[in-house]
Amino acid sequence: MTAARALLFNLAFYGVTLLLAVVYLPLLLIPGTAGSRVMMAAGRAWSALILWLLKVIVGLSYEVRGREHLPAGPMLIAAKHQSAWDTLMLPVLLGRPVVILKRELFWIPFYGWYAKRAGMIAIDRKGGGKALRAMLRAAKRRTVGDGRPLVIFPQGTRTAPGAAAAAAPYQSGVAALYGDLGVPCVPLALNSGLFWGRRAFTKRSGHIAVEFLPAIPPGLPKREFLARLEATIEPATTRLENQAIEA
Repeated sequence: MTAARALLFNLAFYGVTLLLAVVYLPLLLIPGTAGSRVMMAAGRAWSALILWLLKVIVGLSYEVRGREHLPAGPMLIAAKHQSAWDTLMLPVLLGRPVVILKRELFWIPFYGWYAKRAGMIAIDRKGGGKALRAMLRAAKRRTVGDGRPLVIFPQGTRTAPGAAAAAAPYQSGVAALYGDLGVPCVPLALNSGLFWGRRAFTKRSGHIAVEFLPAIPPGLPKREFLARLEATIEPATTRLENQAIEA
């Protein structure tokens, strides 16, 4: 039954995505800020539809905890990354987030076009200081300038549930953003990888938990900030994973 539901969901996912990818093409012609807003709204509608299909077909739902920790105004959100599900839920939860993505994702037809038009930021992970400075400039324009929440996956890759942080260390890019933007950083823990694994065909029924944790105020030294971020996200992630396993 699980495999059959996974097959049905994957067929629905790719069918809906292909259809909307074509339908959304004219939106790329809308110029300026209006075009970015419209594209973001279109992406949010797609995400909400996919999450609904997951719930109806697979039986996979989710809950959000800790919304009270989201400050008013510009913010940086440093999120644990375990699954493709994580990027689906961000527009639904945050409205108009700006996500730091690896540059290679912008090369994917349709997805890359839409992500760029919606204002996502690409980072060349091999580009050194020049790439980092370009990312910081773009992040400041969209976060401090436009007031959009900025999301980064501080480990730079998806990690398996239960994996030690040492296997995918917290990167200096998140500390550079924190120091340059001067805004609160909200850690985000989740347990999505238990239900939708990396490159996994099968999606399991259950209940994903997403938890915003108390914000780290601006102004800490970068090394102290990075240590505090890891010490906040990792135990919370373990707690959410254990709660799901015990349920």
